[in-house]
Amino acid sequence: MSEDTKDFQDINKAVSKEDVAKAYGKYSEQFTPKPNYLANCLKAFLVGGGVCTAAYFAAGRLAAAGLSQRNAETYVTIGLVMIAQLLTGIGIFDKIAKFAGAGVIVPITGFANSMVAPAIEYKKEGWVLGIGAKMFSVAGPVLVCGIGSATVVGLIKWIIGLL
Repeated sequence: MSEDTKDFQDINKAVSKEDVAKAYGKYSEQFTPKPNYLANCLKAFLVGGGVCTAAYFAAGRLAAAGLSQRNAETYVTIGLVMIAQLLTGIGIFDKIAKFAGAGVIVPITGFANSMVAPAIEYKKEGWVLGIGAKMFSVAGPVLVCGIGSATVVGLIKWIIGLL
């Protein structure tokens, strides 16, 4: 073994993997943009609030036109889902979501987007293995957790009612 190889091996032993990871972490922080939390929260609040205000206004108009409040709210919910699906399909929803963040992702519009986006992405793989299999890749875990937690809460309420 040459003298250079021995020196390299000694240096390699002296530097631990943890030291390399820490050094890389410090290095990468220099290039990672710092989020403006206040501006992001304000945008999410305004856009999310705008969506909710528009939905509330639409439900009020439908109720004033003669629908029951419950039916009006149901139609508005269906409308929000349809609009989010349409905007996802034509590529606008992602631009709005990038600007507004959680303002449009958290409500039901985000759920509609999470169903349509994988379906569009995997349509080239076919109806069954593409769209059918991948459509629930994002929304599936949300459904499982939501249904599971609702079941647990319902059982707790039922048990408390028996007492």
